[in-house]
Amino acid sequence: MRRGLLYLAAIMGWHIRMYRAWRISNTLDADFCVEALSKAIYRFWPPDIMSSDQGSQFNSFAWTDRLHRSGGRISMDGKGRYLENIYIERLMRTLEYECVYLHA
Repeated sequence: MRRGLLYLAAIMGWHIRMYRAWRISNTLDADFCVEALSKAIYRFWPPDIMSSDQGSQFNSFAWTDRLHRSGGRISMDGKGRYLENIYIERLMRTLEYECVYLHA
């Protein structure tokens, strides 16, 4: 982390609030997000609805194609809104405060 940024893609089950899959990357491309999604689909379930923010990774052809092939639908909340992804937002906040800011 001292040499640059890291990006986390986490897939979580909404009702049981358990993390299904995650990937870390030092680049902000869609590939590592698609890998996390594929791992979650393979290990647990094809999602009925996948909620995400409006990041370019989640608007990419690779992400949307993988999700549609599994039978899932895409749900994105509006810009600056966090309520649809509140549990993932909480995870990111906890990681930032407890793992990054305290040890940077």
